[in-house]
Amino acid sequence: MQEQYRTLAHAGVHEIEINKSRFLCALAPVATEAEAQDFIAAVRKEHPTARHHCYAYVLGADGGVQKASDDGEPGGTAGVPMLQMLLRREMRYVVAVVTRYFGGIKLGAGGLIRAYGGAVGEALDTLGTVVRRRYRLATVTVDHQRAGKLENDLRATGRTVREVTYGADVRIEVGLPEADVAAFGAWLADTTAGSAVLELGGEAYGEA
Repeated sequence: MQEQYRTLAHAGVHEIEINKSRFLCALAPVATEAEAQDFIAAVRKEHPTARHHCYAYVLGADGGVQKASDDGEPGGTAGVPMLQMLLRREMRYVVAVVTRYFGGIKLGAGGLIRAYGGAVGEALDTLGTVVRRRYRLATVTVDHQRAGKLENDLRATGRTVREVTYGADVRIEVGLPEADVAAFGAWLADTTAGSAVLELGGEAYGEA
């Protein structure tokens, strides 16, 4: 698995104008191809009079799924430069749709490539990105008396506390970098005088 990947901070739209043509770049974080296609369809529905809705998306922490469409623009002048911009920025789990309202002035192949790729690049700069890192999930079970202090200690030492569940005991789910698992076990035993129980689970990605 990839140790980390970059994705979109939040969905949004950024507009640029080039030679009277309007380029609206809509970006969204997506988990599946179905979500990506639904987003593309929603943008088409929102702008029914626009001439082109070109798109690109990258899915998988390793970028294993990549799709692009020129949607009627000359081949290779829209979807591919959009996809290349996403890959250049190491973006994952993201879809980009650039809607073009033609302004009457032809831009030529080079102009279109710069416009479509540039619209995606500017939109990423405007909306912002986040890094998600691979974690090993671990559950710490501790008595109520120690739980509050342990949770504070976990946060104070920079550990990622994902969830806290109160029952007969308190279960605290944390995300650990794989390299930190052994040291964490020793730290936990020392901090709780051996009273906490540590269970290691699967893997997930969380914000770095």
